[in-house]
Amino acid sequence: MYLYMDYLGANPSKNPFSTYTSTSTASASTSAGGGGGGGSTDTSSSPNPPPPPAGAGGGGGGGAGGAASQPSRYESQKRRDWNTFTQYLRNHRPPLSLAACSGAHVVEFLRYLDQFGKTKVHSQACPYFGIPNPPSPCPCPLRQAWGSLDSLVGRLRAAYEEHGGRPETNPFGARAVRLFLREVRDYQTKARGVSYDKKRKKKITGSSSNNNDNNNNQCA
Repeated sequence: MYLYMDYLGANPSKNPFSTYTSTSTASASTSAGGGGGGGSTDTSSSPNPPPPPAGAGGGGGGGAGGAASQPSRYESQKRRDWNTFTQYLRNHRPPLSLAACSGAHVVEFLRYLDQFGKTKVHSQACPYFGIPNPPSPCPCPLRQAWGSLDSLVGRLRAAYEEHGGRPETNPFGARAVRLFLREVRDYQTKARGVSYDKKRKKKITGSSSNNNDNNNNQCA
């Protein structure tokens, strides 16, 4: 053992540990020098950031304005309803123009929409006729609910005039359409056992409010 250590001391080139240590030290110094040089080079060569372009800060305002300009849910639905109706007129046999459309054609269009309805309307022969919540399913067809048809006619009536139609010739305001909607409402009220009558809030008149004030004063 001592002879081997003396041999390594006399022949440093034969010492594997000295080679590894010198190589690691040289690599570490080279990496440190390269890193420092790289850092100084990046600092000297990187230019100052350019100033922001004019009007860049107003981008948020433009986005808010774009969001505010989006159509409402009512306007979007009205546009879809109008596109559906005009497509129906084009597919009609024979094709119908908007100027030739009458109240009878509107009623025909409303009946056509029944095939896409989702409301169960019982027939008079059904045992669940007039029952709001039937205990089991029945073969009665699905129809468009009266409320959906009434809202649809209102949107199409407004869209007709927005597209250049005159109020006096508006087919969606024709008497035939009003009678059809009334018949649908009355029948569905009986068939489904529901009421479509809107509850009106009682208005407090001036005399009743004065009486209430006098009563409160007497109690005080």
